Amino acid sequence: MTQSIVYRGRGIRTVAVIGCGLIGAMWAAYFLHRGLNVRAWDPAQDGEQRLKALVNEGLKDLRMLGGELGKQGELTWCNSWAEAIVEADYVQENAPEKIALKQELLARIDAGLPADVVIGSSTSSFPASALQAQCASPQRVIVAHPFNPPHLVPLVELVGGERGAPAAIDAAYSFFEGIGKTPVRVAREAVGHLANRLNAALWREAVNIVAEGIASVEDVDRAVRHGPGLRWAIDGPHMLFHLGGGEGGLRAYIEHLGPAQEARWASLGTPRLDEETKRKLIEGMDREVAGRSMEELKTRRDRLLIGLLRLMAEDEASEGRQ
Repeated sequence: MTQSIVYRGRGIRTVAVIGCGLIGAMWAAYFLHRGLNVRAWDPAQDGEQRLKALVNEGLKDLRMLGGELGKQGELTWCNSWAEAIVEADYVQENAPEKIALKQELLARIDAGLPADVVIGSSTSSFPASALQAQCASPQRVIVAHPFNPPHLVPLVELVGGERGAPAAIDAAYSFFEGIGKTPVRVAREAVGHLANRLNAALWREAVNIVAEGIASVEDVDRAVRHGPGLRWAIDGPHMLFHLGGGEGGLRAYIEHLGPAQEARWASLGTPRLDEETKRKLIEGMDREVAGRSMEELKTRRDRLLIGLLRLMAEDEASEGRQ
């Protein structure tokens, strides 16, 4: 029965955004910029005013990426989640990372929607199976995890778990790809999904380097930013090691340099965030920040992201991939 449902994908016109903190608000900005209508709800008393302010900021960023893409969608503030999901073709849930709250909310949303509407959760930590636990139609409740900031970074990780319908994942993939995102399928549930596992692996060794006195916080960040980070913006690790193998590609790299790589893996640390390590990290970050406000740091990050994304878009256009 579940496999026979044709879920809404490319034809989506109205999105319900449930939970409008920073993540939900930037989802809303992105959907609006792509011409989709958004019906939004958040339980906060100042939710509507905060949402509109954040959406305006997000839309300014998105216009810098390449101007208008056509008619902007319409934003409607709703007084309840039940009102927000009326006529929704897709739902993006962004409630706080509290599993009991999410389970109850998703179960209610699930009960109030037509069977062909996919429900995506922005959760960064919970597996799809946990989110689906109380839902009558668990097959259409999936993880649709963005990477921060979600209005700028294209990645969306899709996880269905054992109970999620492949057709629901396919529909979500089609939807996100159609509005300019870069979806990826995570075939098996894992803590941190995909990208945050990679993030965690890098930061673990970055912390270890500081804890062992190999380099400072600032020099670790400089090394990544001016070294491998530049390449990571162009290709992923497997492709980069393929290029590192020369004419023989990844096969040559593994055959000739595999033992050296294994030796590096064996030497990596497993640091603890004990008081001494925390002190080194925080004091090092204070020196790197050098008095700049969080707003200044975020504005700089987003300005550079926009410039990088514009370059990447030009590259894709030149190769006919848009």
